[in-house]
Amino acid sequence: MRETVNIVPATVRAACREAGGACGDLGTLLPYALGVLATGVLAPAAVFAGFGLAYVATGLIYAMPVAVQPMKAVAAVVLTQGLTAPEIAATGMTLGVLLLVLAATGAIDRIARFLPQSVISGLQLGLGLSLGLFGLSLIGDQWWVGALALVALIGLGRLPHCPAALVVVAGAAGLNAVFGAGSGPIEGADATAWFTLPEPSDFVTAFGLAVLPQLPLTLTNAVIVTAALARDLMPAGAHRVSERRLAVTSGAFNLLLAPFGALPMCHGAGGLAAHHRFGARSGAAVVILGAILLAFALMPASATLGLLAQIPMPVLGALLIVTAADLAISPRLFDAKPSCRPVILLAGVATVVWNPAIGLAAGWVSELIRQRIVRSTLARSSAENAD
Repeated sequence: MRETVNIVPATVRAACREAGGACGDLGTLLPYALGVLATGVLAPAAVFAGFGLAYVATGLIYAMPVAVQPMKAVAAVVLTQGLTAPEIAATGMTLGVLLLVLAATGAIDRIARFLPQSVISGLQLGLGLSLGLFGLSLIGDQWWVGALALVALIGLGRLPHCPAALVVVAGAAGLNAVFGAGSGPIEGADATAWFTLPEPSDFVTAFGLAVLPQLPLTLTNAVIVTAALARDLMPAGAHRVSERRLAVTSGAFNLLLAPFGALPMCHGAGGLAAHHRFGARSGAAVVILGAILLAFALMPASATLGLLAQIPMPVLGALLIVTAADLAISPRLFDAKPSCRPVILLAGVATVVWNPAIGLAAGWVSELIRQRIVRSTLARSSAENAD
C-alpha cells in the first residue's frame, strides 16, 4: 500500500507537468497558423492535421519535448506575397528534399561541427530577443492583459507541479468567452482542398520567394541551435536530438505532408525552450498537443477557429516573453571568455536586426577575427617572454 501511495502522486505530478508543457509553444504556433488560415488558401483541417501528425511523430521519435513550428519566413511570404496553395506545397516539398539531402550526405553535421559555441550563443540570444519582441507585438495596447498573464505565468510556475501555461491559456479563453466579445471565427478560412499537386512553375516561384529566405533560418534555428539547446536542457537524452535527425524529421514532414495542405513546418529552439520551461520533460507533452490538434482537424472549421479565437493574443504574447527569456539567457552567456562576448553580442544583434542567417555570418566572421587576435596576442606575449 505504501508503494502505491508513493507511485500515484508521482504519476499525477508528471502528467500535470507534461500537460502544462504541451501548451508552452502555443504563442508561436497559433499566431502564424491562424494568420495563414485567414488568407483562405489552406484548409484548416489540413493545417491542423499536418501539425498534429508531425507533433505525435516527433514525440514518439525523440521521446523529448521537441517542438514543431510553422516556418516563419514561409508564413510571412504567404501573408505578404499571396502564395497559392500549389506554391505553398512546392515550398514545403523543396525544403523537405533539401533537408533530406543535407542529412543523407552528412553536410549538416559538417556545418554544425564548424559552428563555434560563441556563435551558437549569439544566435540563441538573438532568437530569444526576437521572440520577446514578437511577444510584445502580440500584447499591443492591451498591456494590462499581457501583464496579468505574465504575472500569472511566473507566479503559477513557482508552484510545485502546476501546469502554469495550461491554466493561464484555458482560464483566459474561458473568461474571454464569457465576458469578452471574442475574436470570432476567421472569416477568410474557407479553403477545403486536401491535396495539391504543384506544377513546375510553382516550384520556380516557391524557390525564389520562400525557399531561399527560409532555408538559412531552418538550418540555424530548427537544426543547429535546437540540437545545442537540447544538450543544455536535457543532456541525458540529447544524443537522440542530433542535427542530422532533426534535418531528417523536418525534411520528411514537409515532403510528405505539404502536398496534403499542411503549412511548411520545422523544429525550433524557441519551441523546445517553451515546452521545457512550462514543465515538459518527455515526448508525452508534444504527443498530447498533437492529439489535440488532430481533434481540431476533425471538427468543423468554423467551430475550431471560433474556439481558438477565444484565446487572447496578449496571453500568447506573455507565453512568448517567458519562453524568450529562457532561450536568450543561456549558461554560455555567463561562462564565455571575455573575448567571446563581443562575438555573442554581434551575432545576437544581427539576428534581431536582420535574421539568423545574417547573425550566423556576422558571428562567424567576428569569431574568426577574435581567434586571429587571440593567436597574435599569445604569439607576441611568447616572444616578449623569450626576450
